[in-house]
Amino acid sequence: MQADLLIRNATIYNSYFKKWIQGDAAVRDGKFVYVGPDGADAFQADAILEAAGLYMLPGLIDIHLHIESTMVTPQSFSDGLIRNGVTTIVPEPHEMANVFGPEGVREMIRASEHCIADMLYAIPSSVPATALETTGGSVEIEDIDELLRTEDIRCLGEIMNYTDIITDTEGQSKTNRILKHIRQEHPDLVIEGHVPKLLGLDLQRVIHAGVDSDHTHQTVEGMEARIAAGMFIEIQEKSMTASVMDYLIKNDVSEHFCFITDDVMADSFQETGHLNHIVRKAIAMGMAPERAIYAATLSPAKRMRMYDRGTIAPGKIADFVLVADERLVDIQQVYKSGVLAYSEAAQQASTKERQPKGSYRFPASYYESVKLAELTEADFTVAVDAKDGLHTCRVMTVQDGSTFTKESFAEAQVLAGELHWETSGCGLIATFERYGKSGSKAFGLISGDTITRGAIATTYSHDNHNLLIVGHSVADMLLAANTVIKQQGGFCVVDNGQVLANMHLPVGGILTEAPLEEAGPAVKQLREAMQSIGYRHYNPIMSIATHSLPVSPFLKITDYGLIDVNTGKVVSLIVS
Repeated sequence: MQADLLIRNATIYNSYFKKWIQGDAAVRDGKFVYVGPDGADAFQADAILEAAGLYMLPGLIDIHLHIESTMVTPQSFSDGLIRNGVTTIVPEPHEMANVFGPEGVREMIRASEHCIADMLYAIPSSVPATALETTGGSVEIEDIDELLRTEDIRCLGEIMNYTDIITDTEGQSKTNRILKHIRQEHPDLVIEGHVPKLLGLDLQRVIHAGVDSDHTHQTVEGMEARIAAGMFIEIQEKSMTASVMDYLIKNDVSEHFCFITDDVMADSFQETGHLNHIVRKAIAMGMAPERAIYAATLSPAKRMRMYDRGTIAPGKIADFVLVADERLVDIQQVYKSGVLAYSEAAQQASTKERQPKGSYRFPASYYESVKLAELTEADFTVAVDAKDGLHTCRVMTVQDGSTFTKESFAEAQVLAGELHWETSGCGLIATFERYGKSGSKAFGLISGDTITRGAIATTYSHDNHNLLIVGHSVADMLLAANTVIKQQGGFCVVDNGQVLANMHLPVGGILTEAPLEEAGPAVKQLREAMQSIGYRHYNPIMSIATHSLPVSPFLKITDYGLIDVNTGKVVSLIVS
């Protein structure tokens, strides 16, 4: 029998038994045609790969992530994925959708078409995430229908506004209308969820509405409640606590969870890896390699109903990884559809036809998305309706270890209708609508594990991506903000009138077209600059970027004002 490729004498991962077998694998037309002990006798192959001493496992599959979180384009992202053994992803481009609407989704899909890694997209379901923010675009029910009709869509992306599901008893909110429409018109579509901390009746109401997965920060109690109610759990690194991993190791829940990355910074992507890093960490924490690999291959494939991949078996796409040991420490080669895509020895991609780096060009308007005039000192005047004197103010308090914040309080002086925030001992957080729509802005106080001097400004602020500024000096805030405005997007750190780091993000104000090899060091410099002015957080970039995410507990800010996430309402800066 003829084959294009015969892999001989490998230690092959069998997903169905979750164990290793010795044998051969034959590939023809991009798919496996045989896996077993007799390949050498049964096949005449155009190429033979001797794999004695190597472990062969399916290409890794990440079903919940956001390319924009790495701040690079799909091509650079794909190059990084392949080097780390990840051959399929289900990205949700809700950042680009917040800037450009459904056209942003289509552009990301077009930019992915010539990438080596398969990118099978999720439709953003929560654009904007709430009705309490201004975005560049929105995704409505008719847009979802059109994308499902015209594109290869894998699922409905994470339903973020869980508060609407719980509190909108009439079912008239956008979130509830979308869910009702999907259940009626697209009943087989997978629906992804974002359900932080919910338990009891509130959790089950969300599941009843059709949201049957959760990728947010897990506890054992919350995870067990979700699994018991039929919810699929997607474990990202911040959920990999000792107690959660111990539960996953000791209980037979392999069919109810998988590993994902969600958000990966460019520097950690380059230095430590991607989904392979999560698998290695799970193994280091005591999970058997066979179970950890399952949670990054067949389990996510089943969740997304991708029945053509995730396992090394006849009829499946021949995506596979060869490693020196079963802990995925040393990736030797990666094959995509039976073609060599990466070789550790050669440090190069395959001859598979693809676009060269950086060749995809977004439409011209994508490089002109910041429609905001340069700011002046007067723009940072915090006007309040309060009498002269000391007033109690709400404070967004940053907490290391989480992107959640908490609400605290501080005293600040009001004089002639202006809040003198400098007397509060806190920093100032400000956001400016940048799409040329309302021209709105909002202010708040900030403290905790954040900067203690200088300023940071960015248009990379989830999910609305308006201009967000945090600082202790108006002069530094002006310099940081205007640097970002003039370059049509980015991330700038300033201290005492000096720019410490500046990352240009020209595509929609959120992406760089630089390759990962350049983006990684730039993000590292950015992180170090933030830490040098006092940021004390495991991921300061994601921490500040989610200060404007009004579905992530507890006190956040948008151009509408301070948002109490639990109630889904705007609250005043000064407490009555």
